[in-house]
Amino acid sequence: MRKGSCCMFTSGVVGALLLIAGIGLFVSGFFQTLIHNKLKGEITLTEGSKVFASWKNPPPPVYIQFFFFNVTNPEEFLKGEAKPRLTEMGPYTFRQYRPKRNVTFVDNETKVSAYTVKSFVFLPEKSVGDPKVDVVTTVNIPAVAVINRIKGLGFWVSSGISMYMGSIGTTLFMTHTVEEMLWGFKDPLLTRLKTIKPDTDEYFGLMINKNGSNDGEFVYHTGAQNYLDFGRIFTWNGEKKLSFWRTNQSNMINGSDGSGFHALLSKEERLNVFSPDLCRSIHMRFEKEVEVKGIPAYRFTPPRAVFASAKNNPENEGFCLTPNNCLDDGVMDVSVCRKGAPVVVSFPHFHLGAEKYAKAIDGISPVHERHQTFLDLNPTMGVPVRAMKRAQINIHLERVTGFPLTRNLNSTIFPILFLNESVVIDDVSAARIQKLLLIVTLVSYFPLLIVALGVILLLVCIILVIRFNQNKPSAKKDTSYAPVSDKADDQDEKNGTYIGLTPVDKS
Repeated sequence: MRKGSCCMFTSGVVGALLLIAGIGLFVSGFFQTLIHNKLKGEITLTEGSKVFASWKNPPPPVYIQFFFFNVTNPEEFLKGEAKPRLTEMGPYTFRQYRPKRNVTFVDNETKVSAYTVKSFVFLPEKSVGDPKVDVVTTVNIPAVAVINRIKGLGFWVSSGISMYMGSIGTTLFMTHTVEEMLWGFKDPLLTRLKTIKPDTDEYFGLMINKNGSNDGEFVYHTGAQNYLDFGRIFTWNGEKKLSFWRTNQSNMINGSDGSGFHALLSKEERLNVFSPDLCRSIHMRFEKEVEVKGIPAYRFTPPRAVFASAKNNPENEGFCLTPNNCLDDGVMDVSVCRKGAPVVVSFPHFHLGAEKYAKAIDGISPVHERHQTFLDLNPTMGVPVRAMKRAQINIHLERVTGFPLTRNLNSTIFPILFLNESVVIDDVSAARIQKLLLIVTLVSYFPLLIVALGVILLLVCIILVIRFNQNKPSAKKDTSYAPVSDKADDQDEKNGTYIGLTPVDKS
C-alpha cells in the first residue's frame, strides 16, 4: 500500500513538472532558437561548413537547353507583306560544368572571392538533332549591329555602308547551322570591316568564347558575421555598382548570384539576384509551396514588375536610356552591354510581356509552366533544390534611314532563341538534406515530446489513484449471520444467548 502511494505521488509530481516544463519550452521557443542559431553558424561560406564544398563544386548536373526560332517567310516579311512566321527548333542540350576557381578568403575571412568557370558538353541523347547538321534561318545579327552603330552618322554615311553591304551580298537574314550560331562562324561583313577597323572581331556566335570562360571575379559575403549576408555579392570585377544605366538604383548590384541564399527564409521575403547576362539585378517573390525529392521548398519567381516599363514600375526608370523611346512591358534593351548590338531580352515567348509583342509574330505563344523562371528553395537551409532560368534573346528591328533593306520594317522585337538553364538536386545531396531537416524537426519539437511524456505520467497517476480507491478495505468488521432454531430442548437452550446471532460458547 505504501509502495502504491509512492508511485502515485512520484508519477503525478514528475508528470506535472514535465508538462509545465514542456509547455514553457515550447512557448518560449528555446529549442527552436537553439537549432536555428546552430544553422546560422553552420551555413556559411567558410572552410568546413556544411555547404562550402558543394558551393565550390556543385554536385547536381546543370543543363542548358537552346531553342531556336526558325524564320519560314523572310522575304514576305522584308516586303511588308506578312508577319514573320517562326517555328521552334530544339532543344539542343548541353551539360554545363561550373566549378569555382581561385577561391580566396579576404577581410579576415568575412568575404570570399572566386571565379565561376563555365564549360559545356553536348548531350545528343537529350537533343532533337545534330547541331552540326541542323540549319536555322534567323536575323543577320552582325548586319543589324553594324546598321545600329552607324544609324546616327547621317544619310550619306548610311547610304555608303548600305551599298557596300549590298555589294558583298549581305541581307537582313542569314542561314547557318545551329553549331555555327552558338559557337561562332566567320562573317563576311565583319571580315571586310576588319580591314577598315582592325580591332573588329570577324567571328560571330551567340555563345562565342563562352566555353571555358567566366563572368569575372565575384566577392561574396560569407555570412559568418550576419547569416542574412550569406552569399550576398560585395563586388563584381572590383566594382560595388554598375555603370550601364541612368540611375543609382538601376546600377545597384543586389543579392546573390542565385546559387544560394541565407537560412530560414520566409514567404514574405524579396530575393534579389544579380545576373551578368542581364547586366542588372532582378528580384523574386514567393509563389507557392512545392516538394522536390521529399524536400519541402518555397517557389520564388520574378514577378511582372521585373521587366515592366517605367510607367508601370518606376523602379525600372533607369533601365531606359532613351526616355522618349522606351520599350513596353516584358522586354529590356541591353545593347549598352552588348557592344552596341540591338539585343533585347525577355522571358521566353514574351511571357509576362505586353501582348503586342507576341501578336506581332506568328508562332509565339507564352505558357506559364513552360516559360516561367523560378527557384525552389528549402526555407530552412536556403539551398536551391530545383531551378529553371529561362531567358529569350531578341533583336530590335526598325526602319533606318539610308538602308533600303529596312524600308518596309516596323518596330519589331524579333525572337532569335530562348534558353532554359535547369538544375535539380542530386539524390545524395537530397538524402543529406533530408537527414539534416529531420534533426532540425526533432530538436525543434523536443518540448512536445516532454509534454507528451508528462501527459503519460499524469494518466498513469490517475489510473493508480482509481485502482487504489477500488482496492481500499472497509472500516467495519465483517459479521456472519445464522438462522434461529425453532426447538427448545432444555432450559439452558431456552435461556441461552440465541438472539439471531451465532451462539457464543459459554465455557
